[in-house]
Amino acid sequence: MHGLHLTADLHDCQCAMQWLTDKEALGAVCVKAATAAGLQPVGKLVHGFPATPQGPGGVTATVLLAESHLCIHTWPEQRGATLDVYVCNFGGDHSAKAHALMECLVSLFKPGHSERNELLRGKVAA
Repeated sequence: MHGLHLTADLHDCQCAMQWLTDKEALGAVCVKAATAAGLQPVGKLVHGFPATPQGPGGVTATVLLAESHLCIHTWPEQRGATLDVYVCNFGGDHSAKAHALMECLVSLFKPGHSERNELLRGKVAA
């Protein structure tokens, strides 16, 4: 049950609007980034939301990984996104791969400001 859970809240994203609104493009780049980081995608679900009076609709993208998951939610009207990368470290430490995936995705969105967190899960008390 040991794992690493990384989160990032991205604000003032300077990326192309495509990455905040295009479910096909975002889903594809998520799978590509996970694979490039050395993780194994085993499934994907991407949902695009309709436009509102506040602006274009966002996207929720989830990639199931053999090692756990990646999830992204976008808010194009706020030029923001939240990222969630979790890897189980059963049978091997995938922490470096999780960090590589997170760095790739943060660089895609080009945030002006971000808050990032790291949580070790399943840590056994000494």
